[in-house]
Amino acid sequence: MPERPEVAALEAEADRQLQICNACRYCEGYCAVFPAIELRREFTLGDVVYLANLCHDCRACYQACMYAPPHELAIDIPRLLSQVRVEAHRRYAWPRRAAALVLHGGVSAGVLSALGVVLAVVMVLAVGHGGALLAAHPGPASFYAVVPYLAMLLPALAAGLFVVGVWAGGAAGMWREAGGSRSEALSPRIWWGAVRDALRLTYLGGGGPGCFYPDAERPSRERRIQHQLVFWGFMADLVATSAAGIEQDLLGIPPPYPILSVPVVLGTLGGLAMIAGAAGLIAGKLRAPERLAADELLSLDYAFLWMLILVNASGLALLVLRATALMGPLLLAHLGFLFGLYATAPYGKFAHAAYRLTALALHRAEEARL
Repeated sequence: MPERPEVAALEAEADRQLQICNACRYCEGYCAVFPAIELRREFTLGDVVYLANLCHDCRACYQACMYAPPHELAIDIPRLLSQVRVEAHRRYAWPRRAAALVLHGGVSAGVLSALGVVLAVVMVLAVGHGGALLAAHPGPASFYAVVPYLAMLLPALAAGLFVVGVWAGGAAGMWREAGGSRSEALSPRIWWGAVRDALRLTYLGGGGPGCFYPDAERPSRERRIQHQLVFWGFMADLVATSAAGIEQDLLGIPPPYPILSVPVVLGTLGGLAMIAGAAGLIAGKLRAPERLAADELLSLDYAFLWMLILVNASGLALLVLRATALMGPLLLAHLGFLFGLYATAPYGKFAHAAYRLTALALHRAEEARL
């Protein structure tokens, strides 16, 4: 199937700018993108999508570039690659129609969250728990007096499998179109190296001093810290959820758990870390004097960050007020925000994690070929 005209134009512009970068090579020490550019003499859309997801948007190249606007060559790699990342969300999403809907960013996240709350209310009424919705439930298994355990567990498992499946399919498509081989895809060494690069944020340093963001004139490690808060907060919440599952399903101890228990301590720390990191990233975008990213990508960024804040803030409020009559409404709001986050995860900013890891693995594979 031929590419859409706007995609063909984007591919042509990417080839133009990257050919100039390849001739100049002034920025080759800043990150992995420029050594990867040097390995190519022409750039297919698959190559450009790979480079776009390998880019960590530190903006050091834009600051250093002598051909950046207002120069007539108008080399603007951060904006170019952000436009390509938006196209990657469309290109590798399944089903395509759903991807087009979610690419509207904040509007879609808000509508889907509201739909999640409505579905939760309908489910509560359908199982006959409507009378428990506005009552206090201080004892064990109090959450399940409002929403049955399986009604929370089974949809979450199904949604999680769907999200992982869409991510895996997209990552496989990018790997194939960028020239990765099957043997390289099965190499533990390559993937372990990519995971290390991702955890260390190896290429978020702008060649050493840090990102030129949000201050276009001064490098900073602020963005690195905020990304780490979001990531490690997410991991703490993941461990907290696993610990809660062990206590309930293996040890027979139903929630809610004591304040000093492993699920509550890790969940609280993780939630606070994600709120702090997401709020910091939002503040940085608002403070930045120049918008070097594509408008659609900014919309996806804001939607994802606000969904993280709402999910974690509602979860923390639920923890504080779990023994009161507000527990039921807060639980439904929390489930609604989770629904919005899950529904947008295969197509929005969250999917970038899978594409970024795949791009890092492709870079490791290319280095191993040399």
